[in-house]
Amino acid sequence: MAIAPQEPKLTPKDYGSEQDVRWCPGCGDYSILTQMKKALANMQIPKKDIAFISGIGCSSRFPYYMDTYGLHSIHGRAPAFATGLKIMRPELHVFVITGDGDALSIGGNHLIHAIRRNVDITILLFNNRIYGLTKGQYSPTSECGKKTKSTPYGSVDNPLHPLRIALGAEASFVARSVDVYTKHLAETLEAAARHKGTSFVEILQNCNIFNDGAWEWATDRKLKSDTVMELEDGQPMRFGKDGEKGIRLNADHELEAVVIGENGVSESDLLVHDSTRQDPTRAYMLSGMNYPEFPAPVGIFRQVHRPIYDEDVRVQVEKAQQDKPGGDLKALLHSGETWVVN
Repeated sequence: MAIAPQEPKLTPKDYGSEQDVRWCPGCGDYSILTQMKKALANMQIPKKDIAFISGIGCSSRFPYYMDTYGLHSIHGRAPAFATGLKIMRPELHVFVITGDGDALSIGGNHLIHAIRRNVDITILLFNNRIYGLTKGQYSPTSECGKKTKSTPYGSVDNPLHPLRIALGAEASFVARSVDVYTKHLAETLEAAARHKGTSFVEILQNCNIFNDGAWEWATDRKLKSDTVMELEDGQPMRFGKDGEKGIRLNADHELEAVVIGENGVSESDLLVHDSTRQDPTRAYMLSGMNYPEFPAPVGIFRQVHRPIYDEDVRVQVEKAQQDKPGGDLKALLHSGETWVVN
């Protein structure tokens, strides 16, 4: 009996294309690209089974740099392209690459509906709180008072919160990581890629040209222990240099930062993280924790099972074909009253 040759194991480098990577030196996108390749190599997904779909923006050059299928589509519409592709090619792992401006401004509606349908795709939102490609206008996630070329007196727009948009649409997988948290980012991307249904990952990413230091409080090693809290399933929510602080619900059922050992607070008072809670209320509350009032959580906020849109669509199409076989699309289009426009 002939023994079939084994496929060589893919390395992170194998997933990269031969294109020169052209982002600004120091851009956070480089790290995300590297961690994405590591995650794919760890899963050993064949390159022919991967597709990256992007919209418009700096992040959306991503498909050029991957040796997989890819499409640089139109502004804000990447989730729509990805939905169609996943329905017709269920064997593909489909990733959407988008930025805060692309996904949450012109693409807001497409993003929400892909998430609420729970299409089996992975959406990576690079959030640098600025329009970098067009040289520094404020974006939907820019903070109030943000001064840019387009808002010299400071933005008066209330910013959108990406995680709250996703959780409000009842996303079945919601996570956050940071471009420079390399190990955490690679693990988060892998978990998102393995999830069945829409997985949404917000990646806090630096634009060192037009919005440098937007997430400095999360990337400064001296501050990180007090400004960021890593969510771990089954573990109490602790932060601080020695884990001496934590999060609990107070008498008004609101989140409260406390110090263990002060005012009778013990570790048993702290909330224990559970990303599998079907009710998204707790995840929504956690997503509202923002620096400086709270440490900002990173990790998986929610991971649950829900019916998957593209699977249901295919089942429905197969049933329709069984119930009414022999359909002819051309005949249907030419049936009834038709006319010619000259």
